[in-house]
Amino acid sequence: MASEGETRVGRKVERRATGRPGATRREVMATGPDPAARRLLDGIQLLVRRFAIAERADVQCCGLTVAQSATLQVLRAEGPLRLSALGRRLWITPSTLTRNLARLEGAGLVARETDTADARAARVRLTPAGCEAALEVDRREEEFARGVLARLPEERRMAALDGLNDLLLALRDATEGCCSGAFEHLMTDIPGCCPGALQKGRHGDD
Repeated sequence: MASEGETRVGRKVERRATGRPGATRREVMATGPDPAARRLLDGIQLLVRRFAIAERADVQCCGLTVAQSATLQVLRAEGPLRLSALGRRLWITPSTLTRNLARLEGAGLVARETDTADARAARVRLTPAGCEAALEVDRREEEFARGVLARLPEERRMAALDGLNDLLLALRDATEGCCSGAFEHLMTDIPGCCPGALQKGRHGDD
């Protein structure tokens, strides 16, 4: 029989491992390293590093920085926006947004106009040249995505897309379990993303 001291030590170990006392050995073991979970986290981090770089001013794409390209794409998708709204859509700081807009204005790709709803505020819009540049960025991005799919065996491409959809559904459900409404709130600020479009069926299902 364990002594009172040993019991206290055991409870401390349980509390450290699981965050609460009284955990079973199976629950304690479940908190150990999970190779599959770690692989998922590492993969997501790699994707984030590739795609979520709207603040990067040192990465070039189509003759523009990634930050500038993202700005053009948002304005093309959303239309004229106030500076505060544009910053939220891009998830960048006001100082970064100001630098991006200064360069884009200098290149004749965006212009500022008075907000008809509030004469004290200004909105940013694409110029005709900016519309053409945004279309070219979209074309290059789609071409890149097509190239990614082309590197997969043809018979696995739809399965990969279905798996991505399943992963997003699982991510949404897991987020809803701990932070209700957070997933939809975050996705709402991403141009072209509609959380409600995620389907539980697979490609080709009835």
